[in-house]
Formats: sequence, structure tokens, C-alpha cells
Amino acid sequence: MQNKVQLISYVDRLGGGGVADLRRLLKRPLQGLFGGVHLLPFFYPIDGADAGFDPIDHTRVDPRLGDWADIQALSQDVDVMADVIVNHVSADSPQFQDYSEKGDGSRYAGLFLSLDSVFPLGASEAQLLKVYRPRPGLPLRPITLKNGQKKILWTTFTPQQLDIDVRHPEGQAYLAAILQRFAEAGIRMIRLDAAGYAIKKAGESCFMMAETFEFIAGFAAQARALGIEVLVEVHAYYRRQIEIAARVDWVYDFALPPLALHAFFFQTAEPLKQWIRQRPCNALNVLDTHDGIGIIDIGADSADRAGSPGLVPPAELDALVERIHANSRGQSRQATGAAASNLDLYQVNCSFFDAMGRDERSYLLARALQFFLPGVPQVYYVGLLAGHNDMDLLARSGVGRDINRHRYSADEIASELQRPVVQKLLQLIRLRNECPAFGGEFQLHESAAHELRLSWRAGAHEARLRIDLQTLDHEVCFGELSLRF
Repeated sequence: MQNKVQLISYVDRLGGGGVADLRRLLKRPLQGLFGGVHLLPFFYPIDGADAGFDPIDHTRVDPRLGDWADIQALSQDVDVMADVIVNHVSADSPQFQDYSEKGDGSRYAGLFLSLDSVFPLGASEAQLLKVYRPRPGLPLRPITLKNGQKKILWTTFTPQQLDIDVRHPEGQAYLAAILQRFAEAGIRMIRLDAAGYAIKKAGESCFMMAETFEFIAGFAAQARALGIEVLVEVHAYYRRQIEIAARVDWVYDFALPPLALHAFFFQTAEPLKQWIRQRPCNALNVLDTHDGIGIIDIGADSADRAGSPGLVPPAELDALVERIHANSRGQSRQATGAAASNLDLYQVNCSFFDAMGRDERSYLLARALQFFLPGVPQVYYVGLLAGHNDMDLLARSGVGRDINRHRYSADEIASELQRPVVQKLLQLIRLRNECPAFGGEFQLHESAAHELRLSWRAGAHEARLRIDLQTLDHEVCFGELSLRF
């Protein structure tokens, strides 16, 4: 992966067109800004139960967006990342439809996990309650197949997303076919979606177990053999994220978004500095993604709350969430928790710009922080345009995360790109891409609690960042060039 800023976007929500239209956008108004683009699910269909994360056919581009030739053409311009949804498939998939019609006589009977296949001796209450859950309730869906058989299927996320047995030959063949199709289209980076839940084991948490690491390592080896790097997406206790990073190519720095907000809200950099001293460097640095702002990533370990404290005390974590709600004028509260469907227990749904109260200087300084940390920065398309919460989309869909998934028309993009805050962000991106210092040595400098000082040096090239969190006085320097926000 190039050490340049990357873009994260849905194909059809940045300009309203297909892959070819996004390619034209990247070659014209956004020319030279990004070393790569993470295309959020573009598989058939893009408008299922979970915005494309429940594909009917993971090896087919949704025809409304284009085809594999369009993906391959885009990959000639920028590095392309795509999602491999390893944990589940759609209940409308041809594999499940065959299983539903034929039951145990289907070749795909072993592909789908059921209560019995995970707990062949039966499950006790204690065993079921031990299963780690990203959402309320049990990961189970009672269903009557078309042939009349009754089953209880495993569903980690929505009832439409049926978990697969990734160790069964049909599960292995299913995932291998996806990798092969991606490699043929020039995709050189994949994100393993929901990989932490991929392995189920009776009596265990079914989340990031030793067996899960074994699966990730094996699948990553298959990908590397095809020339594909692997990013693992896991929201977890921060020490666990460090452990994961030591065993994979890339991880997200999901602790950064809430820690950046904490620093600006509480006017202290101490928890952030604590994280910088130990965070993995093989990280994709994000402030926002297609999901919400993670809270679990800096909180205490839910499995051992007393013995494993978080980076931020519980009272401050609660206050951080309330500050986001206040800054967004209550909009994030309407999109978070039980207020909206697609409920996540560990995220606050809000655009990052609105989470910061639309304070342009703080927002740009947070982006500078993101760009100065070791790793590769990724910028979400809504964040690129300093986007606001989309309350109309939220009202139409009822899906909390849609508050930060606005559909930009081409005219909107042209207008948003002229806003001063966006112009300054584009300048910041270009300087981060072009400055040779970021290929050198990073340093976190000693400073007062309310101040953050970072620098990079490669030979005669230097880049410096200083932020006073009390006054927002700052220094953002790329060689001899200084930026003021």
C-alpha cells in the first residue's frame, strides 16, 4: 500500500453514478489526492438489508454500478481495496435458496451454521450468554426451509445475513472464488469484514479466539499468494487490537477517532499520548468510516472491566458520548442505540464534522493529527467534504449509520469542494502525500498535558505538528511551508 492518503467511499454515494463516474471524479476534481480507494460493497445487490454487506452474489458487480471491467480500469489509476465479507451471505443467495429447497440433500447444507452445528450436544444458557455480541439478543434465527425442515440458523448481525462455516469445504470454496475474482480485476487490497466473528466454538465467546487468528492467517496467506494485502476490521479492547496487529498485515486505528474527540473536548492530550506510545504502526488511520464512532475501542475490557481499564475513565467516556450528542444538537442521539435499527452497542452514529460541533479549526487540526501519526491515513467521503448529518436519509431508512452515509450528487460535490474548510483539507492531503519526511522517522515530543507535539524527519526533510488544545494555537509545517487554520 502506498504511504499516501486513501479514500473510503460507496461507489454510488459520491456523485450518484457508477464505477466509471467515480473514476472520472478521481481523475478530475480529485486528481492526485489519493493513492488508493476503498470501494465499499459494490456487489449485487448494493441495497440489501445492510447496504451491500449482505451480498446475494459476492462475485458479481451490481449492474447499476458497472462491471468488473470498470473495476479493473479504476485499478489502473489507483490502488483499489474491496471488502471480503467472510462471516455471512444473504438469505437470498443462490446457495441458501438451494439449501432451502433441498435441505440436508443440498451440496450447500454444510455451508450454513446452525445452532446444532455449533452446539452438537446442545447449548446451555451459560454457553449462549458467553457468546460475544455486537448487538442485543442471541445470534439465532428460527426458520422453516422451503422443503419443510425447521432450523435455527446462526445470524451474528441481521436475520438476513446468514453466517457461514468458513472451515467447511463449501465455505472455503466460496471464499476462494471471491479472492480469485478480485485478483483478476486488479484488486490489490482486501478488508476482511466481520472477521472477528468468523469462527464459532461451543462454550467460547466466538469472537477473536485462537481459532479465529488461525483462520485469518490462513485466509491472508491465500490472499498474499494472489498479490493481495489484507486489512482486518475488528472493534475491540485496545490491547487486543495491538495483539491483532502483530499477526496481520494491517489493522484500523479505531481508537483514534474517540481519542481525538476526547483530546479536543477535555483539552488534554494525555490519553492520546498514552495510545501513541504503544499503538501499532501497521495501521490505517481513520477519523470516520461508513460505521459509527467506536467507543469500545478506548473503554475498559468488557470481559474484565475491573482488571483491564480503558484509555479513558468510564465517566469521561460517558461525557464524551454526551458531548457528541450536544455538539450534533441531539441528532446523533436519534441515530444511536435503541433509537435506530441496525443497532450497534459500541458506536455513536454521527458525522465527524458534526461530532466536533462544526468547528472548522478543530476539525482540520484533527485531520492533521490523523495524517501525522505513523500508518496510512484513510478519509471517508463524507469527511472529505466536511459533511453534515443526513437526517432526511435517517428518517427514510431508520438505519442509524445512514446519518453519515449521505448521497452526494455531482452538483453537490462541485459546491462542497469550494467551501474553505474543504479547500484547506485538500491542501493538507496534498502536502501529506508529497512531503518526503513521512517516509522517515517519527517522534512524539515531550510536552505539557494540554499540548501535542509530533514530528517526522527524513534526511533534510522535516514535518512538524503542534497543537495547544486549550487555545487551539497550532503549528502545521511541511518543510518551509506552514499552514494556519
